Amino acid sequence: MSSPKKRRILLIEDTVPLAKLYIEFLRADAHEVVHCTRGREALDAAAASPPDAVILDLKLPDMDGLEVLQALQARDASVSVVIITAHGSIDLAVEAMKLGAFDFIVKPFNADRLNLTLRNALERRTLARMVEGYRKDLDRGRFHGFIGSSPEMQAVYRTIESVAASRANVFITGESGTGKEVAAQAIHRASPRRDGAFVALNCAAIPKDLLESEIFGHVKGAFTGAAGDRPGAALLADGGTLFLDEICEMPFDLQSKLLRFVQTGTVSPVGSGREERVDVRFVAATNRDPLAEVQAGRFREDLYYRLHVIPLALPPLRDRGDDVIEIARSFLIDYAREEGKALSAFAPEVEARLRAHDWPGNVRQLQNVVRNVVVLNDGPQVTVGMLPPMGGPAIGNPDAGAFPCAACGSPAADAAEEDAAVQPLWRVEKDMIQKALRLTGDDVPRAALMLEISPSTIYRKLQQWRVAEARGAGEGAA
Repeated sequence: MSSPKKRRILLIEDTVPLAKLYIEFLRADAHEVVHCTRGREALDAAAASPPDAVILDLKLPDMDGLEVLQALQARDASVSVVIITAHGSIDLAVEAMKLGAFDFIVKPFNADRLNLTLRNALERRTLARMVEGYRKDLDRGRFHGFIGSSPEMQAVYRTIESVAASRANVFITGESGTGKEVAAQAIHRASPRRDGAFVALNCAAIPKDLLESEIFGHVKGAFTGAAGDRPGAALLADGGTLFLDEICEMPFDLQSKLLRFVQTGTVSPVGSGREERVDVRFVAATNRDPLAEVQAGRFREDLYYRLHVIPLALPPLRDRGDDVIEIARSFLIDYAREEGKALSAFAPEVEARLRAHDWPGNVRQLQNVVRNVVVLNDGPQVTVGMLPPMGGPAIGNPDAGAFPCAACGSPAADAAEEDAAVQPLWRVEKDMIQKALRLTGDDVPRAALMLEISPSTIYRKLQQWRVAEARGAGEGAA
């Protein structure tokens, strides 16, 4: 059996011969003992180097032992204090235990009695610290940009803490809107690279003919429009973290160049023959099943295994219980402050609907709903009538928590819809995006909020339409 771990013991005893005897008793467990004869001296010693346990004589020359006990407890409630007292002051020792002391020993006592009591006191401190650690983990409602205290999110927080300190690449999976970029930022902030740059690149939002330049940079004259040298995301992230969002959208022929970058740590800007060495930590993300993409031949297997070192799966909002209410309340407070509104709470029936909804768009969808409510309404609390029309099933009873469906009208409205001329889907999509941009003064994030889509989708569509118009392909190419 291994010997007990060496601990720091603060002995507060004004009678020096007794103190020497107690120190001799404690040699059996090889503790580091700091001896003080006065209360004030002991408190200074505890402040300078916190002890694991305290042996305290209540009769001290400069201050009352109970005052010392209370001061020690105020500084560290988990410290275990053992009282040593004479027969005539047992009542005082009992009073000390009511104030937080662990146990007391009546003088005279032998080495076995002292060491047994001290071991129990140290074990109690260890258990108290473990319980406090578990309590902090279970009670965390916020973590590096995340909101939510559900068990599912506690597991995510612990994984991020575990992987942050390493150099290992992380592959984040989860449905759209679950917070994959938030997770990537959390990994960066909790890592030794926190002072370096965090560079995010959405592989789905950038036209494929520009993606290589966005990642690796280019030199002047590399292609039409390259008026000067431009560093790519790889160089900008040197010493920090490079986040490749929607990695499975990357063109297959570009994946081989990314693989070489991951393997060698070197990049070659487009149009340049030189190589530059960079030090980045890779975090990739996708809302698809990456292994299924590999099996379908759309994603390189060797790149998958290079990036998929530490997997991190984010749960959908519908599986996070009451987190939806915590998140909604936070959004409500933030947006009400931004818009100068008085809204500060949800009516109970609104919370019931929020909790029951399926949230196919996850946190991003919830964010859009709360923003819509705040922009269009005011009052002391959010009522059911303020909720925007919204399709999608509810969890459990579909009739109990589903939002009204904008597509579900009266029979007369349905008949009128059938009589209306059917337009191509691309035309309807383009008209709606252009209308939203007009209404918001070309504010893409606000237009995306109205349409309940990602801003990157609008940027991508605008780019596609510009390219199509430039090529004379007409609007139908969009």
